[in-house]
Amino acid sequence: MKIGIIECGLVPEPLREGYHSYPEMFRQQLAPLLPSARFETISVVRGEPLSDPAACDAWLIPGSRHGVYDDLPWMAGLKDFIREAAKLQRPMVGVCFGHQIIAEALGGRVEKAAIGFRIGMERYDTRLGGAAPRTVAMPAFHQDQVVVQPPDTEVVASSAACAFAALRYTEAPVLTVQFHPEFSRAYLADLIACLSQQAAAPGLPPQPAATDDSGMRWIADFLAAR
Repeated sequence: MKIGIIECGLVPEPLREGYHSYPEMFRQQLAPLLPSARFETISVVRGEPLSDPAACDAWLIPGSRHGVYDDLPWMAGLKDFIREAAKLQRPMVGVCFGHQIIAEALGGRVEKAAIGFRIGMERYDTRLGGAAPRTVAMPAFHQDQVVVQPPDTEVVASSAACAFAALRYTEAPVLTVQFHPEFSRAYLADLIACLSQQAAAPGLPPQPAATDDSGMRWIADFLAAR
């Protein structure tokens, strides 16, 4: 399986030596769960052009500091790419910004949430992975949210602060989540500290909760099944 990771955002420069990039976080965590997978990164945020959606067996769109409404030059092309990949029934996974731009491309709407930033460990009620409903703790780092549910989707995770925290699309093989299963507790803490120094991270401090590692397993199982 060849998985294309579309880089839409960069790890803050002070943290790159230790954490490299978001595609690398996914590669490191997914590789042991998908031993036959190969990974290719296309960095649209650095100006690299998107390939044909058929060039990879599946696609993963991680997070970004940008909002889907920022109208950057690469965003319209990425939305077209998402729509074409969905038509081709190419599996897609979206995380945070990826969750939001897939929703926008496929009929939903994203806005800044009235509740403000969600930063730290959040608890979500989930029905992901085919398991019985349960509550999990996942890293959250966002202000924007999906506020209008795209058509032909099922809500598979939610919280009091985020109604559409994970969506499974019913007409295309697409799974998206608002939270960050790729973030370790160490990275989340370092990211908050880094951005707080730049006065760029208002909101909640990390909440005391046990990290749940099932998020990356959900993604791996979703991709493996396709």
